[in-house]
Amino acid sequence: MDKAILDTFDKSLERCTSRSQFLDLFYTKFLASSPKVREKFKDTDFSRQKRALKASLHMILLAAEEPEKDPGRYLAEVAERHGARDLDIGAELYDFWLDSLLETVEECDPEFSPEVRKAWEEVMMVGIHYLIVRYNA
Repeated sequence: MDKAILDTFDKSLERCTSRSQFLDLFYTKFLASSPKVREKFKDTDFSRQKRALKASLHMILLAAEEPEKDPGRYLAEVAERHGARDLDIGAELYDFWLDSLLETVEECDPEFSPEVRKAWEEVMMVGIHYLIVRYNA
């Protein structure tokens, strides 16, 4: 992946996660996006979930830095947890997830621009694609 895209994403991620409301705002938007999402998260410990999401965003960045190598080095455990045998997070929920995330980034990153949006989309699609491919593994 292009170094400029990775750098844009990394800087935006830092700006977003430095804002205390970033993860709370994301989950507010994500839970409001669909009854299916609310059902999947009905018994969730959100303190733990927010820590896991923050870590996952960084892991997806690492995977995107070397897309020609196996993203599983960084994302295998996440994929297993989200797969059909565990949390059963199907492909249809990732659209809600990404839309909610992009809305939150737009709201929280004071330097948001079309380039920032593109960087988030491209980097996150590395992770989303890997999770979808590994869903039944």
